[in-house]
Amino acid sequence: MDSIENTYISILREELIPAQGCTEPIALAFCSAKAREVLGHLPQRLRVRASGNIIKNVKGVIVPGTNGRKGIEAAAIFGAVGGCAGKELEVLSEITPENRVLAESLLEQPGFCTVEHLKTDSKLHIIVEAFWGTEWALAEIRTRHTNLIRLERNGVSLFEKPDEGGDTEEPQANHRLLTVDGIISFAENVEICRIKDIIERQIAYNSAISNEGLTNSYGANIGKTLLEAEDSSIWTQVKAAAAAGSDARMSGSLLPVVINSGSGNQGITVSMPVVVYAQHLGVSHDKLIRALAISNLVAIHQKTMVGRLSAYCGAVSAAAGSAAAIAWMDGASREMIAATISNTLANVSGIICDGAKPSCAAKISSAVEAALVGYALAKKQRSFQPGDGIVKNDLEATISAVGEIASKGMIQTDEEIIRIMIS
Repeated sequence: MDSIENTYISILREELIPAQGCTEPIALAFCSAKAREVLGHLPQRLRVRASGNIIKNVKGVIVPGTNGRKGIEAAAIFGAVGGCAGKELEVLSEITPENRVLAESLLEQPGFCTVEHLKTDSKLHIIVEAFWGTEWALAEIRTRHTNLIRLERNGVSLFEKPDEGGDTEEPQANHRLLTVDGIISFAENVEICRIKDIIERQIAYNSAISNEGLTNSYGANIGKTLLEAEDSSIWTQVKAAAAAGSDARMSGSLLPVVINSGSGNQGITVSMPVVVYAQHLGVSHDKLIRALAISNLVAIHQKTMVGRLSAYCGAVSAAAGSAAAIAWMDGASREMIAATISNTLANVSGIICDGAKPSCAAKISSAVEAALVGYALAKKQRSFQPGDGIVKNDLEATISAVGEIASKGMIQTDEEIIRIMIS
């Protein structure tokens, strides 16, 4: 168990990291800040090439710290002007008022930043070139949001990482060792001190942005609307807490989020339903930490097969993780937890990802609702059976089937979504 336990802890440390704003525009700002750092000057011109999924996920979301600006140009220019590359996914956290004034003037300057659709076999792929006089610098990211694979200055290579193409870059910890049964055993037996700091940061950060979304006006105010339009049941509270965090995050809040599988929305969805339900049940703080280990790892397990970016909405994987953790806190058997996950996937695996934007909060609400229904069915021993659509004869096979649908079957769907969005 020791090697498995160490791997699971490494996965949590690797995946549960802070990020400010939506991770795709932030990855673009990070790449741009890195290109400016290599150039050594404020650029006179930027050229951005980005994969379709990056374009899709940057198009409709507000970039934090930019006075409400959206889009690739805003992310790239603000990253180049005031981004701190060393802060990675919090690259824009030190933007000053002076930076904003300069960046906004450059946004209005025709031709300062050009954008091209990068034809690539990787869904997450960004190349930023920064020019100053006859000098130029290049930074390239591929597969993971801060995975720099190339830095150049005036055509001279400063750094290059072996690149096999596609989405083959593996995380440091072996995600393939994850199983739902192994995750539950890990959460029940790990010494709490080994994961406490990782999980407590997620509780603090994601609770803060959820509260921000419930307190102030952001986007379509899905979280607030749920509380206003529905009863005050625990189901409504759970959905509202998750949706409100996304409301704030998608619409410009500067508060950081602890992400899951490269996504802040997924980080909010795996955590806030569990936090709120734990308060409802009155469980101990240590039990909440163990439950969040389950939620996070179950979501990561599914996303390992789905991939970082696709046409498949990651809120579904995250909501299934939350429901598994809620069931565990409620004393459910492992069979009931497995049925909860399977029921959720059988219900809402068809939700598409059409980019980051305010409606993500509504999709989160729908996914969490489906996950709660999945648990309610499991408690009554009313579950979807093998052969009911994509449901297989065991949970791991069902998770694998969903992964194949998302990573292979939805390739053309993804291309069509991108075509529609950028045409």
